[in-house]
Amino acid sequence: MSRISKEQVKHVANLARLHVTEDEADMFAKQLDDIISFAEQLNELDTDNVAPTTHVLDLKNVMRKDEPKHWITQEEALKNAPETQDGQIRVPSILE
Repeated sequence: MSRISKEQVKHVANLARLHVTEDEADMFAKQLDDIISFAEQLNELDTDNVAPTTHVLDLKNVMRKDEPKHWITQEEALKNAPETQDGQIRVPSILE
């Protein structure tokens, strides 16, 4: 017994603005039915002692610690700027 009909495939294809032929509709109906059958096999698994997860891998913070470090001075930062004004890098205006 097929859980997905050819008409349902055509309806979904129409909603997605896809053109499917009769042969493609038959093929997709069979493939979708196979996918549903495979997914139903998962219901047979005993998951009573399995803790729910939101991610398959342990997530951990991979960023460095936020510690203060020596940084360059304002003068050092501005020395390579092509143009400066009032202690800031001056750039061409892009708004009129």
